[in-house]
Amino acid sequence: MTASQAPGAREGRTIALPAIALGAGLGGFFDGILLHQLLQWTSTMWDGIFHAVTWLAVLLALGLLHARVTAGRAGLLGRRALWGWVLVGWGLFNLVEGLVDHQILGIHHVRDGPARLWWDLGYLAPVALLVAAGWLLRRGARR
Repeated sequence: MTASQAPGAREGRTIALPAIALGAGLGGFFDGILLHQLLQWTSTMWDGIFHAVTWLAVLLALGLLHARVTAGRAGLLGRRALWGWVLVGWGLFNLVEGLVDHQILGIHHVRDGPARLWWDLGYLAPVALLVAAGWLLRRGARR
């Protein structure tokens, strides 16, 4: 039996998209609420668009997860594969946001000033670890 045919392998694929979307939305909420609103590190028109996109990601994820759970997979929310993919999505969202918004487009930075590159890199390092942790958690899920 190959790894793709192992029991549980199909389940991991069926929850990957909704779990990544959920992780991206939750990661965006965390970033937007903590950094943008509470710490007020940025304040631009793009914040509203940013929050709308993260909300839509969570809405999409919940719809997809509902479809998966009601298709006979009760108990799915407690599984390591789901939460591993959620961490992957959370980290991927913040990696893409950090690279595109901070570095490529320069819309904003984590903190302005002479050390802004170091702030930006300090932001990217832990979110890269989120992706790795999620990937490892997902891989360790029961097959």
